[in-house]
Amino acid sequence: MGEKESGTTPCELVHVAYLKDYAPPVKTADMLDGDYQHLEETPSEEHSPKADLSNGSIDPVIEGEPFTSYFDEKIPIPEDERHTWFSFRKLWAFTGPGFLMSIAYLDPGNIESDLQSGSVAGFKLLWVLLVATIIGLLLQRLAARLGVVTGLHLAEVCNRQYPKAPRILLWLMVEIAIIGSDMQEVIGSAIAINLLSVGIIPLWGGVLITIADTFFFLFLDKYGLRKLEAFFGLLITIMAVTFGYEYIRVSPDQGQLLKGMFFPYCDGCGTRQLEQAVGIVGAVIMPHNMYLHSALVKSREVNRANKKEVREANKYFFIESAIALFISFIINVFVVAVFAEAFFGKTNIEVYNECFNKTSPHSDLFPNNTDTLEVDIYKGGVVLGCYFGPAALYIWAIGILAAGQSSTMTGTYSGQFVMEGFLNLKWSRFARVILTRSIAITPTLFVAIFQDVEHLTGMNDFLNVLQSLQLPFALIPVLTFTSLRPVMHEFANGLGWKIAGGILILIVCSINIYFVVVYVSALGHVVFYVIAAVLSVAYLCFVVYLTWQCLVALGLKFLQCGDTCPIGLTSNPELFLLNNMEKDDTPSNR
Repeated sequence: MGEKESGTTPCELVHVAYLKDYAPPVKTADMLDGDYQHLEETPSEEHSPKADLSNGSIDPVIEGEPFTSYFDEKIPIPEDERHTWFSFRKLWAFTGPGFLMSIAYLDPGNIESDLQSGSVAGFKLLWVLLVATIIGLLLQRLAARLGVVTGLHLAEVCNRQYPKAPRILLWLMVEIAIIGSDMQEVIGSAIAINLLSVGIIPLWGGVLITIADTFFFLFLDKYGLRKLEAFFGLLITIMAVTFGYEYIRVSPDQGQLLKGMFFPYCDGCGTRQLEQAVGIVGAVIMPHNMYLHSALVKSREVNRANKKEVREANKYFFIESAIALFISFIINVFVVAVFAEAFFGKTNIEVYNECFNKTSPHSDLFPNNTDTLEVDIYKGGVVLGCYFGPAALYIWAIGILAAGQSSTMTGTYSGQFVMEGFLNLKWSRFARVILTRSIAITPTLFVAIFQDVEHLTGMNDFLNVLQSLQLPFALIPVLTFTSLRPVMHEFANGLGWKIAGGILILIVCSINIYFVVVYVSALGHVVFYVIAAVLSVAYLCFVVYLTWQCLVALGLKFLQCGDTCPIGLTSNPELFLLNNMEKDDTPSNR
């Protein structure tokens, strides 16, 4: 690589350090993630990746092992010479990260979106849920490939690529998304605890309990990564069983269900149904999940100096993710179908009379009028209890509690990866949980104490909007970096994936911005409009900046200006290895 001067122009595209007189490693055949040799380098003074933190800079300090994972162990991948193309033994070894990722598709925010979809539009929006899940799978594929090929997760790559100011802004945006998701999990868990205790434990008490149970679950990974993944599998199973029970108990019309799933139509739909369809997309595709999945795949022992093993890992991780998201989709369908069959078109007075006749203590939740029924996680459990008996209510609450607790754990991991990747802050998991959980619990606790359950569940709408705003800050970077040959080498996105990925991200971001506009318009106060307008200018400027870089990465080189240096992480020895491998695959050390 030729020598690159440190001077840069104001329109320099990315923050890249270059090596002078770089000599590649002599041998890469036996190098795993933890075995990369330290290389002497002389980076430019301005873009040094080893910045001094004594002056308050948050530039990363890489000390020793650059591939330290949040998980202390790596799962070995067994050899299976009898089955060269596909092996169930290998699939089982790779199984885990995709299921942890899929929990974000089953958090309390998604469950609430599902039940509202069923009660508002019946079965007519199931096809939207199916399309959103497929789009989610394709985007998760990009995140997983980035982690497998580079050995770095998305936050680490962003830290090495972007200049300091965009890097800090990206970190803040992702942290906001994680905290918003954490608040939804707190709300869901608190409501479930309140329902299970028949109101004995107040909502604010349930909020406080979520602090203790989070620390309890954090001890689980002390017993090994596979046991931790098995525990998450148990929580997913609980959700499948509980919501599956509701599905069997209600017995939805299977013909209508299949028609709604595979025929993209919405006969007789209006603005309310359109907004609900937009809400489904916003609830399913979560920004912090891209960062999470790109890090979780690092838990498998893959020799990245062997292209065959990298291809194999990409294949099995994609298959595992498809299976995991298929299961999460079925669970979401259970919830949509239950409320579509039982409560679509119901009015408040119908539900009120049913609950009153069953002597339900919650009948006062529903006004005595002929307006269309509006439900949330809390009311959803109540109406199930009124129509199908107390067992339906308690089983529903158990499912919501499982959703809240599993999402809490994955949110904690996301926060850990993001903080370590962007800031290189090696906080303990307990310190991390105390910080984010305190931020999430404080406003939730105040609402739970001083307001009623409707205000608490109403926070979910605001939180969905908040997370929708953060989507570009995960989707644009992941498409950018997976399209760069200096980063991904032969595993970079091809032309088809570049075009498809760009279109998908444009569609998803446009849908979510529409969702935000509808929400802000409904606030009906000029002060909110002014604040939203000011914030929108800054927001759009940052999105345009990231989009500009992404378009250059996708091949639109005419958008470069001045002395723009190429995007890539070739200064990092761990990424340089794949760029300098011989044409023949390096033999594996397995």
